[in-house]
Amino acid sequence: MKDADITAIVRTLKREVERWDPTAVGQVAEDSHDPFRILISCLLSLRTKDEVTGGASARLFRLADTPATMLQLRERTIARLIYPVGFYRTKAKVIRGVCRSLIEEYEGRVPDDIDELLKLKGVGRKTANLVVSVGYGKPGICVDTHVHRISNRWGYVKTRTPEETEQALRRKLPRRYWIVFNDLLVSFGQNVCKPISPLCSRCPVERYCAKVRVTRSR
Repeated sequence: MKDADITAIVRTLKREVERWDPTAVGQVAEDSHDPFRILISCLLSLRTKDEVTGGASARLFRLADTPATMLQLRERTIARLIYPVGFYRTKAKVIRGVCRSLIEEYEGRVPDDIDELLKLKGVGRKTANLVVSVGYGKPGICVDTHVHRISNRWGYVKTRTPEETEQALRRKLPRRYWIVFNDLLVSFGQNVCKPISPLCSRCPVERYCAKVRVTRSR
């Protein structure tokens, strides 16, 4: 795939994304522009459907939307508020631990540096990149299952894991697209480029796609 092709793809998806529902974390970012809310909603989104993440985030933030107020809630209260997100009990514990670290080590402020965010127990590269890019507007490439799958399906990268995809995209993807790439591909993956039997007949960027490992489509 040529650089001109990825430019055309990003431009097309920017137009198309307006027709699709925003991602749960993207909606939180648009509504609040708050790195803390983005961090927590991203933690909730792991292995959880967007509609569940959105509802859980809203319920939780109605009672606590800062590290200090979150620590005032008991772990079981957080678990009850975020249910039925995946691993809700574990995530409740992680959220309290992250908030405690933010207060004790960062004066209650969410770091704007990927390496610092990775020091927080329970925060991985996907979450750290998303907070830095969406929360602070700094260059970062958040690679989740959609970004990993679609980038390989297009033939833009050839990688085995999301971690390898992140590094490949850092080398190849024009820096001006880093921040928007995740949100575009998540929406695209949820609505068109599905994991099994993607909707190729309705795909606005089908002409650029190598369809790597696509054995059945609609």
